[in-house]
Amino acid sequence: MIIESARLAASQLFEKQFRHVFWRSIGLTLLLLAVAWIGLEAAVSHVLTPLLGSWHWTATALVWLTGAGMFIGAIFLIAPVSAAFAGIFLDDVAAAVEARHYPDDPPGEAMAIVPGIVLSAKFLLVVALANIVALLLVLLPGINFAIFFLVNAYLIGREYFQFAAMRFRSEEDAARLRRDNALTIFLAGLVVTGFMAVPILNLATPIFAAALYVHLHKMIAARETIRGAPVRSAA
Repeated sequence: MIIESARLAASQLFEKQFRHVFWRSIGLTLLLLAVAWIGLEAAVSHVLTPLLGSWHWTATALVWLTGAGMFIGAIFLIAPVSAAFAGIFLDDVAAAVEARHYPDDPPGEAMAIVPGIVLSAKFLLVVALANIVALLLVLLPGINFAIFFLVNAYLIGREYFQFAAMRFRSEEDAARLRRDNALTIFLAGLVVTGFMAVPILNLATPIFAAALYVHLHKMIAARETIRGAPVRSAA
């Protein structure tokens, strides 16, 4: 079930709808980081530098350090920020998956604007936490790799499965289904975390994760229906 969901998600990564979401999220991320860079540089050059007066070498060093700091910061921030923007467009990813692989099923219902923004904020926190954990775990050689995978597999599985399920269910029913299938969802999270651990490739993590969990929810829902517990739609 998990391997098949991952295979189907990966097979669709380069399709038109997915590419649109990817480039929109990356474009918005670069625009935001560029604005932040220009704003910080202007603040240093026009506010802090004049305060230093005759200490010209200090002012020059400060400008250079600011530029270097922003460059390094952008490297670490591009993944979580792009994940936040991608979260806004994840319904497009889910709809593309459903149309391609489940054309005979009723389509899912896109989230309203406010819940969608809240979910995007959660995605940002999840991926930002992943990056912070990755940095902190450098100090714990030997167990850092395992902790990184375990913590983020849980966080990613929880949020992305909830997203996929809520296209067809109430929030309460989605949470129930997530609890009932916690191990499967967690193991799928390990697959996504492995994807996220690869540089450059990790920029597409939100898209891959959303597609994978759409497939996983469909499979779990079908299994639940066979067992006599049909999907309960949102009220």
